[in-house]
Amino acid sequence: MNQERMHQILVSPHVSEKGSLLADEQNQHVFRVLSTATKTEVKEAVEGMFKVKVEKVRILNVKGKTKRFGGRLGKRSDMRKAYVTLMADNDIDFAGAN
Repeated sequence: MNQERMHQILVSPHVSEKGSLLADEQNQHVFRVLSTATKTEVKEAVEGMFKVKVEKVRILNVKGKTKRFGGRLGKRSDMRKAYVTLMADNDIDFAGAN
């Protein structure tokens, strides 16, 4: 898989309180991914970009909430998240501390 496709598949890390707890306790990281991405593509992209070994990938679709903006109804965008479990001796450091 080429570098450009990897960047398209992994949209961004999904930073949340739940994601931080999972990273600390269960060595899982959460990413927002492309809506057409498969588990094998996500696995290859994470292994290629971060030089780690992936144990398993779980993908879920999150439906956008309907919100009211004044008198008008609006809808947030749908998104797709991937929970990536890494092997025991691997870790991803997003801070990039040197």
